[in-house]
Amino acid sequence: MKSGKILLLIDAIINLFLGAVLLLYSKPVITFFGLPETELFFYPNILGAVLLGISGALLIEYKRKGTLVGLGIGGAITINLIGGFILLLWLVLGNLDIPLKGRIILWILNILLLGISLFEIMSLRKSNYFNSSGNP
Repeated sequence: MKSGKILLLIDAIINLFLGAVLLLYSKPVITFFGLPETELFFYPNILGAVLLGISGALLIEYKRKGTLVGLGIGGAITINLIGGFILLLWLVLGNLDIPLKGRIILWILNILLLGISLFEIMSLRKSNYFNSSGNP
């Protein structure tokens, strides 16, 4: 199995977990993970649904044999880098008033997002995914 396919599966599992946590975002979930509190759960739930959709697209691409196309590795890299960068900004500059446990969870998440992106980029470079003109 190609390393790109394995990375898509790992990425899909990470997005599935994050999506499920956000979809179930509630007082008990906030307390358990030490996440920032909010009175409105609408936005975390919507984000959870979007992440579940991304996870599904990654799984489609992982299983793809025919013409059905999911997100693909380029989309996964883009989503992870943007999400990781924004989360990094919040962790460094956001002055989040959350318990240490929450900070640790968010830093782990950030390391996972940026780390999987690095492995995906290395996988693409190793497999010569891009030709000399830079086009896929």
